[in-house]
Amino acid sequence: MFSAPAIRDPTGTSICVMLAYPGRSTVAKRTGVSSFMPTKIFATHVVDLGRMNIPDEVRHATRRCLIDWFATTVPGGVCPPATYLCEALADELDRGKAALVPSGRRALARAAALINGAASHTVEFDDIFRDAIYHPGAPVISAALALAQDRQVNGDRLLRGIIAGYEVSTRIGAAVTPAHYEYWHTTGTVGAFGAAAAASSILGLDANETEHALANAATMAAGLQQAFRSDAMGKPLHAGRAAETGVLVAVAAARGVTGASGMLDGPRGFGNAMSRDADWSSAVADLGQRFNITRMTQKNHGCCGHSFAALDAIIALRDSHRLLPKDVSRIRIGTYSKALEVTGNVAPVSGYEAKFSLPYCASVALIDGRVRLSAFDDQHLEDPEIREMIKRIELYVDPQSDKGFPKQRAAVVEIQTRDGRELRRRAPTRKGDPDSPLSDAELVEKYRELVSPVIGEPAAEDLLDILWRIDVVDDVSALPVSTRGLHAVAVLD
Repeated sequence: MFSAPAIRDPTGTSICVMLAYPGRSTVAKRTGVSSFMPTKIFATHVVDLGRMNIPDEVRHATRRCLIDWFATTVPGGVCPPATYLCEALADELDRGKAALVPSGRRALARAAALINGAASHTVEFDDIFRDAIYHPGAPVISAALALAQDRQVNGDRLLRGIIAGYEVSTRIGAAVTPAHYEYWHTTGTVGAFGAAAAASSILGLDANETEHALANAATMAAGLQQAFRSDAMGKPLHAGRAAETGVLVAVAAARGVTGASGMLDGPRGFGNAMSRDADWSSAVADLGQRFNITRMTQKNHGCCGHSFAALDAIIALRDSHRLLPKDVSRIRIGTYSKALEVTGNVAPVSGYEAKFSLPYCASVALIDGRVRLSAFDDQHLEDPEIREMIKRIELYVDPQSDKGFPKQRAAVVEIQTRDGRELRRRAPTRKGDPDSPLSDAELVEKYRELVSPVIGEPAAEDLLDILWRIDVVDDVSALPVSTRGLHAVAVLD
């Protein structure tokens, strides 16, 4: 399967030959690695995606993901840790062809992937693949765009790279879920595979080289859930590091750096080390026929996605019954146990902690009728009405919602009013999930809300127009990602 080059002295004489991997049966007998080899299947699929006819609905879904990535990356790019990373990596900036978002500042590909990746996961508005508890856009698009700009490829190639990254990583994520999510942050771990697949596609690696890149992504994949149990910047760093890893392993594979066999399904591989009973046969089923990128969740609230079903139910009850905070005596929220584990903080002290506090977000939803970025500013955090409402909220595990997790994200909300009414609503899914998606118009509204205040309405509209036509852009390094002198973008005839 794998082969390795000879090492030669300057005269060209072979000094030694690196050990090539033996045949599949020998490997299986010696190491226990199965002959199934999902890494090889995924690598072949990445290559196939570079030349196959991509259905129109898949292209459209991919453009939506790219627009949504900019919607979350532009505001994240002007916040820590992205701003701090720019200082830390100053030596790698102001050279290269990749661009930081939203400054437009040029950078080397790895630095751009890292910084943009962290930025895209900072404001908690990035997309989700529900079945894997995973945010694919942050690592995949950050890596794909950085390398596509660095190599000055066209929009069609960028689009194919994004699709490859989403397809490989969402399937790996679903295979190891839910056990993987007990300790690992899927965006940091599985995201490394997605970034590697995207980068390999952008570079035009062959199947053998792509397999090496994916294998090395496996051994570099990391991201502990403890990072988002406190007010720290480790969580967005996971996405940035995954994006950077993808660029690194793909570029290295192109130069002959090899990866070990069986890194997904081997006895000491990713699946066994970081999950239980990973289903690799299902992971590779229907490749090229079923596209997970058409089943993304685009967020409708600016906080942790585990809160969304409850927030949707609260907002629906608020609007249909014209509830005011003074009308409510008690709110009971029943949802799945993982939601309470991640978002059960009843006393958040910072905007970051508040994004992972269901009681806080539920209070804002009742009072404001929405939970957007402004919900986490100092004015909201210090609002006595919000803090008082938190005291009226009770959380519990709802067995029906718990049974459906992770393929269903549900919640039930019961509101008792001061005049004796008992209002109840079950949200079987979340607004933005594939069974209740944001329309194109709603996605554009979200994009404008998040992007225009940062780079200005004209620049935001120019960028949006081009993103809807990204397939025919001749050179993606010329994307107008900032107000710093818009570049003319060539379009293919």
